[in-house]
Amino acid sequence: MKLLSVNLGRRQYVSYTDHPEGVTGIDKQPVEGPVRVAAPGPKGVAGSGVAGDEVCSLRYHGGDEQAVYAVAREDLDDWERELGRPLANGGFGENLTTSGLDVSGALIGERWRIGSEVVVEVTSGRIPCRTFQSHVGEKQWVKRFTAKGAPGAYLRVIEPGEIRAGDTMEIIHRPDHDVTVALQFRAVTTDRTLLPRLLAAGEALHSESLEAARKYVERQGS
Repeated sequence: MKLLSVNLGRRQYVSYTDHPEGVTGIDKQPVEGPVRVAAPGPKGVAGSGVAGDEVCSLRYHGGDEQAVYAVAREDLDDWERELGRPLANGGFGENLTTSGLDVSGALIGERWRIGSEVVVEVTSGRIPCRTFQSHVGEKQWVKRFTAKGAPGAYLRVIEPGEIRAGDTMEIIHRPDHDVTVALQFRAVTTDRTLLPRLLAAGEALHSESLEAARKYVERQGS
């Protein structure tokens, strides 16, 4: 398992974002590094956990539970075959492009060590939006991305430090439940009957998904 690239986004003015200033940081490009990774702070106030990565829409992105976004190179390769065109590392707006790691199949609460210092924890999958669709430039992209169910993973930072392309990656903890990123993604997008299963992941789960699961169970019991 390996970190192929660390990708950073710079603020850019575009015509397709809902941001009131018309800016986005989704166009992330690989950098040589090293790059510092740390917990940024609460969502709505803090941005990316990756130094030098600009997050423009703090309402939806950034914060401790979405400090880092990872996508498997294998998933990008699969999309390349389906779309019939190349997709560079960072092409989905991910901070980390990995190799040999089943990112969407990772368990919520699973922990990875990157290099010698950094430890991150899986919290949820990425929900596609209009900005993502326009960035990729494919019709009905949100629908297609959702249907495939391989969203990549948001991560919280447990142990800060520096990372760089080429670092080894290691799974150092796997929790005792079956709630994967792919399952969490389906539960919050296409099949809400799966929401009760998310409760098995406990506090490791992204707080928004945890709240949705609890409310769903409460409604079913009322």
